[in-house]
Formats: sequence, C-alpha cells, structure tokens
Amino acid sequence: MNSSSLIRSGVAAITLLAAQNAYAANKIGAIFDLTGGLNIYGIQQMNALQLAVENINANGGVLGEPIEVVSYDAQSEQSKYTQYANTAIMRDKIDALFAGLTSSSREAIRPIVRRANIPYFYPSLYEGGACDKQTFVTGPSASQQLSVLIDWAVKKYGTKIFVMAPDYNFGTISAHWVQEYAKQHGAEVVGQDILALTVTDYAPTIQKIQAAKPDFVVALPVGANQTGFLEQFAAAGLKDGIGVVSTNYGSGNQQVVVSPAAGEGLIANQGYFQVVDNPANAEFVKLWTAKYGNKEPIISEAVDTWNAVHLWAAAVAKAETTDSAPVIEALESGLSFDAPNGTVTLEAVSHHLRQNIYIAEGDANHSFKVLETVEDVAPVYENEQCDLISNPDMAEHFSPENN
Repeated sequence: MNSSSLIRSGVAAITLLAAQNAYAANKIGAIFDLTGGLNIYGIQQMNALQLAVENINANGGVLGEPIEVVSYDAQSEQSKYTQYANTAIMRDKIDALFAGLTSSSREAIRPIVRRANIPYFYPSLYEGGACDKQTFVTGPSASQQLSVLIDWAVKKYGTKIFVMAPDYNFGTISAHWVQEYAKQHGAEVVGQDILALTVTDYAPTIQKIQAAKPDFVVALPVGANQTGFLEQFAAAGLKDGIGVVSTNYGSGNQQVVVSPAAGEGLIANQGYFQVVDNPANAEFVKLWTAKYGNKEPIISEAVDTWNAVHLWAAAVAKAETTDSAPVIEALESGLSFDAPNGTVTLEAVSHHLRQNIYIAEGDANHSFKVLETVEDVAPVYENEQCDLISNPDMAEHFSPENN
C-alpha cells in the first residue's frame, strides 16, 4: 500500500471512529427561548444546561461517554417548540429532552415525547397538574408555592386578598389556587383582575384594588409589560398600606429592572434565590460566575434546569443504559440530588420534586433577603391526582377548578 493509500485509509478510520463516538455519545435535546421576549429566562436555562453537561462530562460523563447536546432556539414562538421537538427526536435521535418555560410550550411538547417515549424535563415553576409518564417537572408547582405563601401572607398582612394575574394557564389556575388556600386559612379574595400580557396601563386595576381595600395583593406579573404593574402600584402610593406577594417575581430578574421604590419590601417565594446559603449553592454559583460572570443574578429556572440534567444523568447511571424504560424506572426509584436549592427528591407517583420553598423580601439593592425556608415541600396536589406507577398510561393536565 502506498503512502497516499495509507493516508486515505487513516482518514477513513478516523472518520469512522468519530462517527461511532458521536453515535455512542449520550445525546440530549434542549429547546429554550434564546431570542424574543422570553429570552430573559431561556438564555439562563440554556446556560445552566450547558454548565451541567460540562460538569458531568468533566467527571467522566455518563456510562463512560460524554453527554452531547443538540440545541434549538424556540424564539419565544409556540410553533417552534412543536417543530424542534419533532426534529430533535426524529432526526437527532436524542435520549432525553429539556425544554420550555411557558405552560403552552410544555403542553405542546408533552404529546410528542409521549409518542416517542423519551424522558422530557420541564424546568420551570408553573401552575401545576401535569401528569404524564414521560414528563418530569423540576420546578415547583403553584400548589407548593401558594400553600406556603398564602399561609405566610395571611399571618403577616391580614385576610383580605386581591389577585392580579396574566390571562393564560399559569395566571388563571394560580388565581384559583389563591381562592383555595384563602379558604383554608380563613381569608377571602375580595377582588381579582386577569389581564392580557399586552396590557401596559394598570390604572383600572389599581382603581379596583383601591375599591376592594385588600390587606395584600397576590401579583403574578409575566413579561416586561406586566412588570410595569409594580411600578404603577408603587407610584399610586399603595405600597405603604397594602402588601404585595408573588410566586414568580424575580424568576426573570424583574427585581433588577424595577425601581427600589417598587421592589423594596415586595415578597417573593420560589424554589431558589441566588442568596440561598448552602455549600451546594456556593459551588454552583462559583462555577456559574467563572463561566458566565456575575452581571445578572441566577434565576430559579436555571437551577431547575441544572437539577434536571443531573437527575437524568443519575438515572442513566443507575439504569446502566440510556434506553427510556429503564431510565424512567430509575427516575421513579426516589432519586435525590444535593442541589443548589437544597436536597430535591423526585416523587415516583407524580414525577414532581419535593423541594424547599423560600420566602424572600426585595431590598433597595435590586436583590433579596431570605426571610423563611420551608423545607422539603411535597407536591401534594400532584401526588393526590396523579399515580403514574399504578396508572402509567395516565396523560392529564389536572386543574383544581375541575376537581
């Protein structure tokens, strides 16, 4: 064989080896909103996924192979989720999918991953009730957050509640949960306003609040337009006499853009704030800032994504394969993870996490101070409604007003 033949043979061998290695890699798909109005969440979700993959790969990968990421930008458009989920599954042959922020994106993806029978991780707080064998939720549900928040707020402010929420699943179902927990704690919803995401003038809402005379407002603003409610509420001089609490304020770093007059004293409760003090979070923040800097605080959805990747990797290691059925069985075995937000544990029956819920107060420096930590909060509603062990074919989105 001459030298040119040897070179061609060598190149062919390297190409074949590269192709085999690429095929052998544990391949996951990521679909997040990297552009458009939701990119304040999506960029951090994608950053967290990449950081988690790098962290796992640096420690030997999974099953002795590195994790490979195939990523897509949903561009804050609903249709892109359906398109890219199908592409990632059918063309890219992914082993698991990590995707979505809004409830509508999750609901678009769920039937696709169900048909394909691959694990899907939804890394975001949400209104609750999603129940599907292939779907795993790593953010807290509304019942986890609001069960804690309404109890705390009624004790702090009083029993009269006004609800301001966006007009889609997250807002309308969360508003119903406020009604449920108000009854449980001897409180009353004295008014509510369910508003389109496009609304920018909140004078009518503020007038309704003034007329209702609540002790506190449950404000669930989504997107830049709705953050304006907080500024207008403060400008109307209502903050001194009416408390404001929220399950999603800060989840998109709203505290950075609102004025101290609007944000100071506002109460938020989520599964994670960057100021959470524990060794796992200290290490996570160190890794994050080394790679991405510290220009903006880390949001809860980033940690939800970090946790999701690590839980999937742990399940693959336990199953000793990336095949869906054994991995899902491993995920349902009660996996726990020492996460930045504290220990999280995956509940087999509902595919939701037991996790800490933190109550935090906004300060004058566009940050938060943790006031209270409620440990190991179970997804009680989802566990009650959804039993994916006894009924693995169940595929529902339960809502409290329909129970």
